[in-house]
Amino acid sequence: MRTPVEGFSKLTKEEKINWIATQYTSNPEAAKSVLKRYWNTNSSVQKVHDEFIENTISNYYLPFAIAPNFLINDTLYALPMAIEESSVVAAASKAAKFWLNKGGFKTTIVGTEKVGQVHFMYKGDKEKLERFFKTHKNAFFDDAKTITQSMEKRGGGISSVRLIDKTDSIENYYQLHCTFQTMDAMGANFINSCLEQFAKTLKQKAAVYDRFSSQERDIEIVMSILSNYVPNCVVRAEVSCPLNNLDEAGLSGIDFAKKMVQAVNIAKIEPYRAVTHNKGIMNGIDAVVLATGNDFRAVEAGVHAYAAKDGRYSSLTHAVIENGEFRFWIEIPLALGTVGGLTSLHPMVKLALEILQKPAAEELMQIVAVAGLAQNFAALRSLVTTGIQKGHMKMHLLNMLNQLGATEEEKEILVDYFKDTVVTNASVKEALKKIKAD
Repeated sequence: MRTPVEGFSKLTKEEKINWIATQYTSNPEAAKSVLKRYWNTNSSVQKVHDEFIENTISNYYLPFAIAPNFLINDTLYALPMAIEESSVVAAASKAAKFWLNKGGFKTTIVGTEKVGQVHFMYKGDKEKLERFFKTHKNAFFDDAKTITQSMEKRGGGISSVRLIDKTDSIENYYQLHCTFQTMDAMGANFINSCLEQFAKTLKQKAAVYDRFSSQERDIEIVMSILSNYVPNCVVRAEVSCPLNNLDEAGLSGIDFAKKMVQAVNIAKIEPYRAVTHNKGIMNGIDAVVLATGNDFRAVEAGVHAYAAKDGRYSSLTHAVIENGEFRFWIEIPLALGTVGGLTSLHPMVKLALEILQKPAAEELMQIVAVAGLAQNFAALRSLVTTGIQKGHMKMHLLNMLNQLGATEEEKEILVDYFKDTVVTNASVKEALKKIKAD
């Protein structure tokens, strides 16, 4: 019978493993063996992994791959990608190759502004609060100097602090809406430290403001936290080429371009399609974000909010035919960092950034946006020509054969067989059954 555990975090690693294996697995010895099999054989590296989070008992590995031949602003890159989904790296690589001799990818940084907010409740006269804020606005900057001086030396810091009235949505609810420049850092710790200081300043100054009543002085701070929605921290990536250089899968350049534009337009107006469309974009984005030690959950949340910024969830990519050219582009919010966090701790993250030639945060934003655009182009290219399953299932073939227990010899035979045969679960099972019977 399972029992609660007291002080789990204080147990040794071995004790944690023994407890979870005994309490929650049917074969404790087998579970222990699996957990220990994935420890890093280098004890110093394993110690680094163990200290990333609490209650570590093993490592969970994802494949680390390279998608080569990305020409971005006339510079050639090889993109590190960490992801488990079949066909993602292959699709990205094919898109990179497709555009390599067509001018490659072009990118532009639209903005790099990050956002944080102090949420508070104020019961009193709105005009008094506005006068109070104007009177003490400089104090928010001054009181945070010890936090911001290092960032300011690098060219960043606090950009603005604004008072926002949200009482039309929640009674007595206001916020300090604050913007920041965090340079090569993602900036979460910096922003949150500034916000917590703003909250202290707000409380302290309000408590002695002589124009406030006693009730008005009693401002309630609800929370102080950065936002992962960064609509002004945006990068644009695009590709384009003449229609006569776009022939594809038996289609003329104009016919292929029209199909691509139609596919994007459907994702613009149909949310059911847009979600899957954008998920494919995130396959590429998340893989590079994860490989470079950035927070893919934050990126995902911000990107999907941006996809709904006009009141309807819609495509993140755009496509047009203009002046005899096909143009395909994406504008996307990306709050990324190349210093701080895991960037100096995780050995694979450090290697990934080295492979990318140690980019600044703005350069990494551009690389990641390109990964998303390439992934979307590859998916749409398949959808409007051969269909998505032909390429995807071929990439999934080895996973299927491993699940079915195929030997190395059987895998070799069947990989060759399915080069010209449609891959489905049923067809793979039948082919393997036939080989085993012969």
